[in-house]
Amino acid sequence: MTPADLESAPEMLAAEQDVVRSRAPLRISFCGGGTDVPPYPERYGGCVLSSTIDKYAYVSIRPYADQQIRVYSEDTGVEATFDAHGGEALNGKLDLAQAIFRRFRATAVDCFMHNDAPPGSGLGSSSAMIVALITALARERGAQLTPYQVAEFAYAVEREDLRIVGGLQDQYASAFGGFNFIEFSADGVLVTPLRISDDAIAELHYHLILCFTGKTRLSSNIVAEQMRRVVASEQTIVDNLGKTKALTIAMKRELLKGRLLDFGALLDEAWALKRTLATNVSNDTIDELYAAAKGAGAIGGKILGAGGGGYLLFFTPFNRRARVRERLEQLGGRVVDFQFDQQGARSWCVPRELWADA
Repeated sequence: MTPADLESAPEMLAAEQDVVRSRAPLRISFCGGGTDVPPYPERYGGCVLSSTIDKYAYVSIRPYADQQIRVYSEDTGVEATFDAHGGEALNGKLDLAQAIFRRFRATAVDCFMHNDAPPGSGLGSSSAMIVALITALARERGAQLTPYQVAEFAYAVEREDLRIVGGLQDQYASAFGGFNFIEFSADGVLVTPLRISDDAIAELHYHLILCFTGKTRLSSNIVAEQMRRVVASEQTIVDNLGKTKALTIAMKRELLKGRLLDFGALLDEAWALKRTLATNVSNDTIDELYAAAKGAGAIGGKILGAGGGGYLLFFTPFNRRARVRERLEQLGGRVVDFQFDQQGARSWCVPRELWADA
């Protein structure tokens, strides 16, 4: 079944399975961000090295009376009700959900959404929410979508329907899950799952520190600046994105061969290049936290996502972790525990009584 078929398929929610739930993982991108932002991949080809983590976007849906679609976002505290037959303009209240329901031609459902990280955190949370909602609605329709189909559908909603400026990586990372090398070109997107041993994954995790800067940001402004510079064929950004691609390929090689200290050093090089892509990638808060972590023993690191705020990721030898963590927290950073997620987006059904009405 294709996304086009899914839009016209009838709801198939079984009576004994009244509630459908889904979750889609958030991601950390090690290198390559920016090479997935149009028009760069169509002109030059891009690639990203990333992994999903155990932070998720969650969706629950159930049948709803009166031919209405009711959506509640726990993260924003916003509730909106839409006409199930569509037609009304997007009004700024949960446009993301409304655009997806419109594409699915969904009727009469109650939808509850929440996310483990706020929008603008650099973990791809907005795209993961779209992936989670598509996954839930596909399950409701009894549809079998491949991760490629889910990601393509999510990209169409986010970039075409809602016209949110951004790249291609987040939707594919969340739909597939795990460690992936994702390539972007005029011919489309190719996701290559990486075969990394459990021991290597455990050792990599032991070297990483994830730190929230305390601030989120509007990534579209940063991405829009990069897009303008690529459209103008500004040589500096084209060259630096080319160097970023080369670093991404090198980091993939070091990771697959288990040369983690070299991987960490390349992470530091990648951050230096990322800072050149737009004027607001870094700021005083990020610079202070990064310098402090390096001074306390971190080998490398980077801001996640487009930049300007959100989460920093650091590669730190095991015997310097406590020192780096302490220094970050002294400066107001919040270190967040995480594990890697290998599964990707998934859905399941539960009985109606497990939805407790307020």
